[in-house]
Amino acid sequence: MAGPPRARDPQSVLFACAMNSVRSPMAASLLQHMFPQGLYVKSAGARKGELDPFAVSVMAELGQDISSHKPQTFEELEDWEGLNFDLIITLSPEAHHKALELTRTLAADVEYWPTQDPTTMEGSRDQKLAAYREVCDQLLMRIRRRFAKVGAASG
Repeated sequence: MAGPPRARDPQSVLFACAMNSVRSPMAASLLQHMFPQGLYVKSAGARKGELDPFAVSVMAELGQDISSHKPQTFEELEDWEGLNFDLIITLSPEAHHKALELTRTLAADVEYWPTQDPTTMEGSRDQKLAAYREVCDQLLMRIRRRFAKVGAASG
């Protein structure tokens, strides 16, 4: 059985992870870059973190600047503009739990994309960057698969 039709072509997407410092801002930038006009994209975290310089570096390699991203929590996003999203994609267990809690009162679909946290990677700068690139590549693949049919005229 397929999911409800309304999220098949979402107009607004929220990516969420633990601290809104690596995975969700990367994913939001990737999707926004793919559909500059077609979609409203934001990101949030279950808790508030600091923007990760490795995430900024890896995104810059793709020509995407997330250096001005300000990590925010679900609550802050809700206070500033409401949580009016068709689709919330969670990238960590903590964010998924929080999104499910919030969507009891919201008409948003929630999808869970388990995504490893590259900040836990030990090693040299190159090894750490490689872990971030891998997460970025995985996110890009998932996004391409999930949103391939959205705005099919673009490309």
